[in-house]
Amino acid sequence: MNFATQDKNLAQAQRLRDAAAGTAPPRDEDPAGQDPGQDPGRDPSAPEERHARHRRRYAWIGTVASVVLFVISLGVLGKLVSTVTWADLRTAFLAATPNQIGLAILLVVVSYLFLTCYDALALRQLRLKVPYRTTALASFTSYAVSFNLGFPLLTAGTVRYWIYSGQGLSPGRIAALTIVAGFTFWLGMGAVLGISLIREAEPLSHLTYTSVLFNQGLGVATLAAVLGYLAWVTVGRRSVKVRGWRLELPGLKLSLSQMLVGAGDVCAAAGVLYVLLPAGHGVSFEAFVAIYVLAAMLGIASHAPGGLGVFEATVLLALSGLPRESVLGALLLFRVCYYLVPFVVALAALGAYEIAKRARLTPREAPDDDAAESDPTP
Repeated sequence: MNFATQDKNLAQAQRLRDAAAGTAPPRDEDPAGQDPGQDPGRDPSAPEERHARHRRRYAWIGTVASVVLFVISLGVLGKLVSTVTWADLRTAFLAATPNQIGLAILLVVVSYLFLTCYDALALRQLRLKVPYRTTALASFTSYAVSFNLGFPLLTAGTVRYWIYSGQGLSPGRIAALTIVAGFTFWLGMGAVLGISLIREAEPLSHLTYTSVLFNQGLGVATLAAVLGYLAWVTVGRRSVKVRGWRLELPGLKLSLSQMLVGAGDVCAAAGVLYVLLPAGHGVSFEAFVAIYVLAAMLGIASHAPGGLGVFEATVLLALSGLPRESVLGALLLFRVCYYLVPFVVALAALGAYEIAKRARLTPREAPDDDAAESDPTP
């Protein structure tokens, strides 16, 4: 049987099951005022269109800045590890105890569980009902793939569309879901960074060679931005326009939930690397979280997959007082635990999902269609 016939049979079988059960996938009806697309009658010379063209004209600046940041970070990383031998690195990589690895894997699971809540909260904001098992699969696999391959809008968006389209979500709603999930991430990162910089200003000043007042000022500014956003969405319904369509932002209650979920994810992810550091390093977890968040933000700004190179260079600079080969070994093990293992699991899950989706064809339907294809009689 060819794939076109198999996909047709799959769709027919799904409709028959939905009709028998009296249910159907939730329709994506796009709440009023949030329809994606552009009004064909809009004047291209309108101020909004001119502003959009102006932004596109200077979009290359961000790309150049990302490339420069990535190149500089690679140079710094190369200089930092130039004195580390392969023997030292192998020893440090294998120095992790079973307890450290077990705890790191547990924290990886906790972090990815928080990541599934990103999509769950976004679906709640968009008033879309999707079973949690589907949400968890889409969220976990999309993040695990995009963390390793980079280009999250393309890679994560493709994985999400592959899974959520079967639940009746349109591409516009899936894009909106991705944006709302991004708000969850940045709210959590901002809250954790602001609190850590304020509370651990002095220890961080010794690690990063910055002044206490600078750390406290940056922490206050970051926390003020988060609180300002929460106040902004509290006093009225807020929305943002993205490429011609309007997206309503979550209110205070859901935004607080987003902040807590994002903070939990960041702390769990930072904990993975923290437990893999060499024993006796003397760095408090709260101070390390601030270093982790700053390294992650710089990695995101570089647009490198998983912040590769930029993240490592930042952590090595901040922890320059520790044995370099031990920190580098912990970073490599962190890459394996937090990126490589979930990536392999995600690929296996996507393969199992596709096999299960095609296996939903009833045994009676497939032979009938095959017989019809091979029957020479008109």
